[in-house]
Amino acid sequence: GYHHRFGASHAEIEALRACRESPREATVYVNLEPCCHYGKTGPCTDALIAARVGEVVIPFLDPFPEVRGEGVRRLRRAGIRVRRGVLAEEAAEVLAPFLTLTCLRRPYVIAKWAQSLDGQLVSARGGPRWISCEASRREAHRLRARVDAIIVGAGTVLADDPMLTAREVPMRRVAARVVLDRRLRTPLSSQLVRTAERIPTIVVAASGAGATRKAMQLRERGVEFLECGLRGGRLALRQCLRKLGQRGMTNVMVEGGPTVLNAFFAENLGDEAWVFVAPTVFAGKPGEAKGVALTRAPWSVQIGRIESDVLFRMRLTCPRYL
Repeated sequence: GYHHRFGASHAEIEALRACRESPREATVYVNLEPCCHYGKTGPCTDALIAARVGEVVIPFLDPFPEVRGEGVRRLRRAGIRVRRGVLAEEAAEVLAPFLTLTCLRRPYVIAKWAQSLDGQLVSARGGPRWISCEASRREAHRLRARVDAIIVGAGTVLADDPMLTAREVPMRRVAARVVLDRRLRTPLSSQLVRTAERIPTIVVAASGAGATRKAMQLRERGVEFLECGLRGGRLALRQCLRKLGQRGMTNVMVEGGPTVLNAFFAENLGDEAWVFVAPTVFAGKPGEAKGVALTRAPWSVQIGRIESDVLFRMRLTCPRYL
């Protein structure tokens, strides 16, 4: 029969009808249970039934509330065989951002940082602006170009005045810039604020901060606001992520300094980490520089070379599937 790996579009299903072989011999492989509701497109189950395929192979049921087994039931009622459990772990890894948002109601979190050989992100003695090489920075921009948001703390904005945009790489989407700024320290003169009317920019502040004069000035310049409660004197990160998830954000990139990164790891909110290690040593005295402390062992690690740097891509959470 006709075999299609990892997803079937309506055009491909229509092509099944034109196959010289009997449609009932066709087997379609998809990476998730076919949907049975109207979204950006019509129900995939209707298209499969109309194409009169013989069998549909899926890894697991779609946990989305409007599907959750109904797609399989419709296919079986139409006489189509459905086989579950094929490549379930591999599919869960591919669909991890979707599963995280659907099941945990928060975006999938990718932490990214560059560090020296002695594990430091910042040197108190001062030094070069960039730790990683140019090729590593380009790779980080590719990551920026495929996430829904880039998260930093107010300290990074004050110290570096970043743009937080993807540059000189193919653009898959434009990420919102998100600043964790409990006390509204983001300068009106910062690059983020000056470009807020062109590029989505969100400041996450403590509850009540949105009514201040500084908040009004930021809004006038196109900055959006999210208010979150506090946890231990800091912004409640889990609540913040859930609010970003309610905006439809599937995956976010945390690119702040060690304070923000360690705060996410302390609450077990890191799902993946990209660590660029450069062949340099800060060799500062204890307490002079800061690094990042992982709170759990990686579930899997991929190691690669990018010119003079080494990139560690670590999965910190095990993909779950239903």
